Amino acid sequence: MANTEQLKPYLLAFPGPLRDRLVAAVLSGEKTSTTGLLVEYEAEGEELPPVGERSALIDSDGREVAVLELTEVRVLPLGEVDLRHALDEGEGHRSVAEWRADHEAFWHGDEMREALGDPDFTVDDTTLVVAERFRVVQDLR
Repeated sequence: MANTEQLKPYLLAFPGPLRDRLVAAVLSGEKTSTTGLLVEYEAEGEELPPVGERSALIDSDGREVAVLELTEVRVLPLGEVDLRHALDEGEGHRSVAEWRADHEAFWHGDEMREALGDPDFTVDDTTLVVAERFRVVQDLR
């Protein structure tokens, strides 16, 4: 069993129904990638995680439910996210356009704008995103 006390938390979305769906998709094996905004890391003063880093996937109740290991971390413009990455996010999108519309709705939402401290925050093709791939190394449920 992994010692999760030393692992950083791995958070998908904000607590609530979306996080619950994303965590379930990770645990089922459907979700093996995710995309965040580089500006999120900058706003929190965090460095990008290195490939090989292990983290504790956190559910909406704050419980550690799995240990994840990063297998790839890329920074790229939003307009360069490809179909393979979008499909591997495991959210049922069938095209990059569907994936992007869903993600833009999230990134332009009140919670994200509040977290970034910018009520007018928007993304475009040049916005830098962090595309991560991961694998579940231990189910903690």
